[in-house]
Amino acid sequence: MNVLVSNDDGVFALGIRTLANALALAGHRVTVVCPDRERSATGHGLTLHRPLRVEQADGIFAPQVAAWACSGTPSDCVKLALDAVLPAAPDFVLSGINHGANLGTDVLYSGTVSAAMEGVLEGIPSIAISLTSFACKEFQPAAEFAVKLVSLLENDPLKLPVLLNVNVPPVAASDIKGAVIARQGIRRYFDQFEKRVDPRGKIYYWLAGEVMEEGDAELSVPPVDDRLAQQKASNLDQVLSSIRDQYTTDVKAIKENYITVTPLQYNLTADAALNFMDSWLDRHF
Repeated sequence: MNVLVSNDDGVFALGIRTLANALALAGHRVTVVCPDRERSATGHGLTLHRPLRVEQADGIFAPQVAAWACSGTPSDCVKLALDAVLPAAPDFVLSGINHGANLGTDVLYSGTVSAAMEGVLEGIPSIAISLTSFACKEFQPAAEFAVKLVSLLENDPLKLPVLLNVNVPPVAASDIKGAVIARQGIRRYFDQFEKRVDPRGKIYYWLAGEVMEEGDAELSVPPVDDRLAQQKASNLDQVLSSIRDQYTTDVKAIKENYITVTPLQYNLTADAALNFMDSWLDRHF
């Protein structure tokens, strides 16, 4: 299989090297196009007002891996790879292995997830994979799971426009309890801006975010007066409640040492709010 690999931690990150080399060892034809430096938390940003530069990255990966370092964001890298670097579309796009978690609402900021989403936008099966610790450097269990997941998808494709967001607990392989399908949880951060002064006397700020709260990410919609809208909302709520009861969150499962696999889509419509908004609009217009 032809596999494109990218990340947001940069070309010299241990995570991407471990992933690309593991895929190559498994017999896949691997091409790496990733940022030339750290590009974490860039979200789905694109470079529009300056040129993108790309250079071959020799001597970093296994000899059979073709690698390029790009001056742009993770999304830039995948778009450039698909449109300019690769002679044909790859069979898979993988992003990672990220240094740190991409759980819950992290995915809104994640360059790792955004890189994988670029593949989904082009109709290519895509996986974002993260090791949920900045301190842990044991990426092999995550790489082995990625190789296994690619093999499973090769033999039994999902045929859905979703990316698989994978998070791996930072424990020994023997302590991982297994893999579960999980819904997206929530991680709220306490944002703290530290005020500093540079050597020229200019004030600047440094952002530091600490995880403050973790939990569910479901939308709580107020009841509506319209009887038909109430019935529609009730039916949808029953379906969504059934799903919530059946699947744990990625945030919770990681704490229990499970690998989490969460299907994500680029359609951000809040389905649970549609009936409420329809009734609200009728009342005012």
